[in-house]
Amino acid sequence: MVKNFNRNICLVFFSAILLLLAPFLYAQDSTEVILNDVIALLAGRNFSSALELFDKLDPQVAQDTGIQILRASISNSAGRPAEAIQIANRIIALDGNNTDALMILADSAALQNREHDRRRLLERIISISPAHARALTDLGNLSLGSRNLHVAAGYFDRALAAEPENGEALVGRAVIYRYDRESRNSERLLNRAASLYPAWARPLHERARLYRSAGFHNDALEDLDLALELENENYWIITDRGQVLMDMGRKQEALAAFARAIEIEPNAFLAYVFSAGIKDELGDYAGSEKDYVKLAGIRPDYYFAFEAIGIFNMKNKNWAKARDAFLDAYKQAPSELTYAMLAAVCWMRAGRQTDPKQFIAQVLRTVPRDSFEYAILRLYHDLSGDLDVANRIETEKNADTKARMIFYLASFYDIRGNTNLANRYYSLMQEQNAAVSVEWRLNEWILEERNLGLKVNK
Repeated sequence: MVKNFNRNICLVFFSAILLLLAPFLYAQDSTEVILNDVIALLAGRNFSSALELFDKLDPQVAQDTGIQILRASISNSAGRPAEAIQIANRIIALDGNNTDALMILADSAALQNREHDRRRLLERIISISPAHARALTDLGNLSLGSRNLHVAAGYFDRALAAEPENGEALVGRAVIYRYDRESRNSERLLNRAASLYPAWARPLHERARLYRSAGFHNDALEDLDLALELENENYWIITDRGQVLMDMGRKQEALAAFARAIEIEPNAFLAYVFSAGIKDELGDYAGSEKDYVKLAGIRPDYYFAFEAIGIFNMKNKNWAKARDAFLDAYKQAPSELTYAMLAAVCWMRAGRQTDPKQFIAQVLRTVPRDSFEYAILRLYHDLSGDLDVANRIETEKNADTKARMIFYLASFYDIRGNTNLANRYYSLMQEQNAAVSVEWRLNEWILEERNLGLKVNK
C-alpha cells in the first residue's frame, strides 16, 4: 500500500484525457473501436489488458500526445511507473510545460515512494497552472499526511475555488475541519461529497470517523456499512468499523471485523492491536499472544507487543520465553526499567539465580541510585539486602511505587524458596489497591493460582 497515493486515482485523470481524444473517436472506425474497448477495460480496472490495445492503434494515431498521456496514466494504474515515466519524459522534452505529462511523473513518483520529487513536480504544475485542482488537491493530501494542517487547508481551499465539486478536495478539507473540531463544517462538506459521488466510499468513511469522534456510534456504523457495500475489501473501513463496535461494547462483532481486516491485509498493524486487546479481555490469552507475536514481527519497535508476550509466558511459567520477550521490550524501550526487572525475575526462574548478574550490572549503571528500581535491581544482583528493601517499602508514600516494590520483593522470596514469605508479600500487594501496572496483573494471577484470597477491585 503506497502512502498518500491511490493508484486508481488516475481514473479521475482518464475522463479529462478522453475529452482530448474525442476527434479520434470519429476519425476512423478502428481507432474508435479500440479506444472504446480501452474505456470498457478501464471501467473494470483491467489495466494490463487496456495497455495491450494501444499496440493495435495506427502508429501515427498512437503517437498523438493525448493518447500517449492516456497510455502513461494507465501504466501508472497498472503499477508500471517506469513505462509511464518514459512516455511522459518524451512529451516534456517537446513541451516542458505540459501539465498532464508532469502529473504523470508526479503519480509515478508517488508509486515509487519518492515524496520529495512528487512534491517538486506538483509545485511545478501549479506554478504553470495556479488553478490546477488535481495538483492542488494532491499537495493538500501530502500536507495533511505530514499534519501540516494550515498549509493543507490552503491547498484544498484553492482547489475548491477552482473546482467547487472536486471530491478529493471536499473530503480533504472536511478532514481538516474535523481535526480543528469544526464538526458542522466538516459534516457539511462530507454531506456534499456523499451526495455528489454516491458510488464513492470515502466520503461515507470520513463522515463515519466524524460521527465516531462526536460519539454518534449508530450513525458512524450506518455510514461504515454503506461504505462497505461500495468497497467490501477496504482494510481501513473494516478496521474503523471494528473500533466503532468496540465503542458500543459489541466485542465479538468487533473481533470478527478485525479478523476480516487481517485476512485482507495480513501485514498491516492496527487490526492486530485491537484483536489482541479484545482476546485478552475475553480471556483468550493464547489467541492474544498469537496476535502480539505477529505484531512484534511487523513492528519490532512496538514494545508493548513484547511486554504482552512476556506476561502471557510468565503466566504459563515459560520463563525463558518470557525473559527473551522482556529483554526485547527493554531493548526497544531502555527507559522502561520494568522490563529489565521482569527480565531478571524470569532469568532467575529459568535457570540459576546468578545467571542475569552481568545483565543487571549493565542496567544498574543507567539507573539513579535513589530510585526504587535501583534498590530492586541491586537486590537481584547481590541476592541480599532484602531487609533494606522491606524497610524502604514501609516508608514509601506513593501507593503505586510501594505496590510494585512489594511485588518484586515477593518475587525475590519466591525465587529463593521462601514461599510463605513470598505469599505474604503477594497478598500485601493486593491490599495496596493500586491496579495500574503490569506487576499488578501478574500478582493477581499468582493470588488466583495459589488461592490466596484474590480481592475484587471496585
